[in-house]
Amino acid sequence: YEALAARNVQAAEDWYRARCARLHERAARSQEAVRASRREAGECRRELQARLAEMESLRGAHQSLERQLRELEERHSAEAAGLQDTIGQLEDDLRNTKNEMARHLREYQDLLNVKMALDIEIAAYRKLLEGEETLFNMGSTSIPAPNPVSNPTYSFQPRGLSSST
Repeated sequence: YEALAARNVQAAEDWYRARCARLHERAARSQEAVRASRREAGECRRELQARLAEMESLRGAHQSLERQLRELEERHSAEAAGLQDTIGQLEDDLRNTKNEMARHLREYQDLLNVKMALDIEIAAYRKLLEGEETLFNMGSTSIPAPNPVSNPTYSFQPRGLSSST
């Protein structure tokens, strides 16, 4: 019985040692896998932190660009409103200038009409003067008629209406 017990104890010890060796081997592999997983988790954590920092940086840049865009839009809308005001002012000035030009044109037309009427009146008076001169020259047949062209005190030369009228 002792030999059998010793063999059983030896077999149990061999089985125990083999089992422990396999378990130690498995534990070593598991520990290595855990270390690798921890390293990978650490790298992932560092990469995550880097990505978060990059994301925060990009978020700040995005907000800055949005703010600049709003400021540009506000400035451009203010400039557009200013230009619209300027356009309105210029249109008013143009309308006023056109009205003033029309008024000046009417005044010029009135003055031109007055000038034409005066030219017609002057022509009528010239004809009257020529008729009077002819009557004066015919009425004094005994006195030699003075030559109107050679008379230095009277140098009237009748003309027709000017081309400007």
